[in-house]
Amino acid sequence: MFGPGDVRFFDTIAGLYDRTMPAAGTADLQAGLAFAHRPLERVLDVGGGTGRAARALRPRGIEPTVVDLSAGMLARARAVGHPAIRADVGALPVRDGVADAVVVADALHHFPSPGTALAECARVLAPGGVLVVREFDPTTRRGRALASLEHLTGMDSQFFAPDDLADSLAAEGLRSYVVQPGFGYTVVGVKPTDEDGS
Repeated sequence: MFGPGDVRFFDTIAGLYDRTMPAAGTADLQAGLAFAHRPLERVLDVGGGTGRAARALRPRGIEPTVVDLSAGMLARARAVGHPAIRADVGALPVRDGVADAVVVADALHHFPSPGTALAECARVLAPGGVLVVREFDPTTRRGRALASLEHLTGMDSQFFAPDDLADSLAAEGLRSYVVQPGFGYTVVGVKPTDEDGS
């Protein structure tokens, strides 16, 4: 899921992560999940670490399963009651078409093969399900600074402009939308249903 250096980094900082990172934006995630054409009962928080996105969604009655490769981060997610699976996003241990939604919040840039990750997220979505990706725009001043900082710390981060990410979701057969542009942006991909003619 993450590059080897990224996994070691997150294992090391797991105990401090939630004290230093801002909470995930509930409104941002909800704006993306609103595109779903099905009830949100089976939700995955992929690359979810300590469960930042899962915590943001819990008050809305949504309880995602956190999927991550960092054992240290998952231990923190489990400690606050989130269901969690240690797995690589390149081979999610989930059957085709069973997830109502997949959330990837501030994590895609850490995946060594983002295209494979997006393909796996699309594969597990049920028709009418939604993939919500929160990322950072490297074409903004703050985005360039973040990319530089992560590279200085030894991470193999790959950032995508919103339209490029939307094109990547479309290439996986999802109807894609840039919902919230800016430094932190949201891109949504909706899996077509039979009624859509797909």
